[in-house]
Amino acid sequence: MVNDLGAKREEYFAGTIRHVETTENSAVFMCDNRVGLKVEAISNHILRFKYTTDGKFSRDFSYALNPDRQPAGVKLKVKALPDHFRITTKDLICTVSNQGLTTRILDKSGTVLNEDEKGFHWEEHKKYGGDIVKMSKVIQPNEFFYGLGDKPDNMNLRDKRFQNWGSDTYGYKKGTDPLYKNINFFMGLHRKQAYGIFFDNTFRTSFDFGKERSTVSSFWAQGGTMEYYFIYGPSLTQVVEKYTTLTGPPELPPLWALGYHQCKWSYYPESVVKNLAKGFRDRKIPCDALYLDIDYMDGFRCFTWSPTHFPDPKRLVQELKEDGFKMVVIIDPGIKVDHEYPVYQEGVENDYFCRRADGPLYKGTVWPGLCHFPDFTREEVRTWWAGLFKGLIAETGVKGVWNDMNEPAVFEIGTFPNDVRHDFDGEPGSHRKAHNIYGMQMARATYHGVKQFSYPDRPFTITRSGYAGVQRYASAWTGDNIASWDHLWLANIQCQRLSISGMSFVGSDIGGFIETPDGELYIRWLQLGIFHPFCRTHSSGDHGDQEPWSFGEPYTSLARKFIELRYQLLPYLYTTFWQYTSRGTPMLRPLALLDQNDPECYHRMAEFSLGDNLVVCPITQPGVEGRIMYLPQGHWYNFWTDELALGKREIWVDAPLTKVPMFVKAGAVLPLYPVQQYVGELAVPEVTLHVYYSQQTCVSELYEDGGEGYGYAEGNFLNKTFQTSAENGVFTVAQERTGAGTDGYQNYNVIIHGLPAPTSSVLVDGQEIEWEVTADTNLLSLKVPSDFKTLQLQGTATGKK
Repeated sequence: MVNDLGAKREEYFAGTIRHVETTENSAVFMCDNRVGLKVEAISNHILRFKYTTDGKFSRDFSYALNPDRQPAGVKLKVKALPDHFRITTKDLICTVSNQGLTTRILDKSGTVLNEDEKGFHWEEHKKYGGDIVKMSKVIQPNEFFYGLGDKPDNMNLRDKRFQNWGSDTYGYKKGTDPLYKNINFFMGLHRKQAYGIFFDNTFRTSFDFGKERSTVSSFWAQGGTMEYYFIYGPSLTQVVEKYTTLTGPPELPPLWALGYHQCKWSYYPESVVKNLAKGFRDRKIPCDALYLDIDYMDGFRCFTWSPTHFPDPKRLVQELKEDGFKMVVIIDPGIKVDHEYPVYQEGVENDYFCRRADGPLYKGTVWPGLCHFPDFTREEVRTWWAGLFKGLIAETGVKGVWNDMNEPAVFEIGTFPNDVRHDFDGEPGSHRKAHNIYGMQMARATYHGVKQFSYPDRPFTITRSGYAGVQRYASAWTGDNIASWDHLWLANIQCQRLSISGMSFVGSDIGGFIETPDGELYIRWLQLGIFHPFCRTHSSGDHGDQEPWSFGEPYTSLARKFIELRYQLLPYLYTTFWQYTSRGTPMLRPLALLDQNDPECYHRMAEFSLGDNLVVCPITQPGVEGRIMYLPQGHWYNFWTDELALGKREIWVDAPLTKVPMFVKAGAVLPLYPVQQYVGELAVPEVTLHVYYSQQTCVSELYEDGGEGYGYAEGNFLNKTFQTSAENGVFTVAQERTGAGTDGYQNYNVIIHGLPAPTSSVLVDGQEIEWEVTADTNLLSLKVPSDFKTLQLQGTATGKK
């Protein structure tokens, strides 16, 4: 066999264990040929495996791991047996063979979860030095694989091969690889149990899920150390939660960041931006954020404003703010080589820019022309970069920053040459080591700058590229897609995959960035985009307009309808985001995460859930009036018709252009706002609770904290838990509340769907109250105090009381 460089492989393996050292939570095994393995229990469900080929373990350092995570205080038990060592935690068993350090991981019942094939092996990198480190595993019977970030391919990764090397992939297609992001995390599912593996290596990494050998999966890197985390579920959702907690969830965004955003390359000059804002308000189409691409700058110089296009940006931002708009601007990493440009001067004087291996500053061509690039792997450079945002944020009033071109992208040659040097926070190396984390470290510096100067408000940042853990610093989008039905299909898959890879705050360029959609494609894309945490229309601008009203009627009215639905869903979206930040629970969930006991769910890609209680199936073909979709187990209400459907089967759903297939879990309490033109237009929007009848007990949540600032960190929030149940002819909604916050409204509007029999009386905390029944829809409507404890419906009679 030959390696990636075309040379004959000479692979090396571990020898025989000769020495073992143990601590309370780790065990180190050293072999006679100086190969070593350290197994460390991060928790009862997470084991770290770290190897060395020279008898010495490298310093523990990771850009991916959550710096705020707390040690779990886990104890390992290690027992020597004739041909292997047995390591146990409360929930896992791990065996390490005396010969070759091959491992097996089992649950406490003895079921094999994951096992080595060759296990750890390596070869010398003849061209660059160091090791090409490798790991091969046995694929278990009927095993499915998920994850790996933004890969534009089928949901199940089985029989595929991928690599992570952040790349500017303009107009990518299904199967294009690599792409923008570098998320070395995947999950395996077999025997209805799930595990995850996070390969923490920043070099160019590769993953094979049975493409080369159908019974073997493998992952390897072109340098660095073989270090990975095994994460046991046993459910897929639990794996994602534990991985996200390990690498760190984001903080809560400002509520307006979950509104609708409008972007184009480029909106300029100032008069265009003001007309754009007027277009939204005149047409009563809700919108919270308007974006400026690179043309707002003076000659594409970051942190500057074009004096001709935007002569008074502070005034413009203030005028937009008065009409409910927030301004978001782009910042790229390339700093123009211009000796009269203060940012360039500071970077050169303080030696903040990346250098070539033999000393000179690296020059690369991007939008401004020749540029230098900050070394974001140095703390002092990140601090300097953060400070540069004072003018945009604190002085001008910009509310968000969008990092682009940070793979890093360079014209003509793609990215930095391999010999460019980086500090890597005290572990100096070449660009081969730093490439995959460059965009993440830029996002990190940007986040800290925006946060510093936005305070007491919360920051909002976006990134195109990133490594595992980048979700701590930024939201993201799927890059330069195309206005096509194929790309609408891809957007659905990519955002689900990113969400189950720890990055829930994601979306795609609605309508496509390249080329122009027709009205039908735009509306169908918008019907998907309103369910993505990041909801933004973005286009290249040179093909035609892509504002919600650009396609004429009936498309303008349809765009308004679905953007209004997005704003109605904001309390549900925000609650789902809080679950993500507090528990690591992915916001978008493929059906396999909803029911991994149902093998039919393993294959499904179109359907997904947003949060606990909504299942959506977008229309991704032109000219159709509906589709077949699969509903997971349980009972589900059609959002548009209130028809009740039984799950665990395929159903036909009518979906003319006026509807998107959308179902609510029976028993759920779905909180909705009234329509607003922007977040904050209604100072305290009253919440309507849509309650969906079920005979089964169901728990829903509503999290509220004002949507801005950091009062929630001091307890100024309300987490409301609603439990619905039906027994002896009584349907009950019980509310429990935690937190020191206060309601901004006195009452809920409550609408109850799907009652199987007429209602004779309604009691709130034991007191009878009035209600109404809508004759044609059989919806029961009432008002209840926002702090109610129990709402009970007893049924025998009809009418109004």
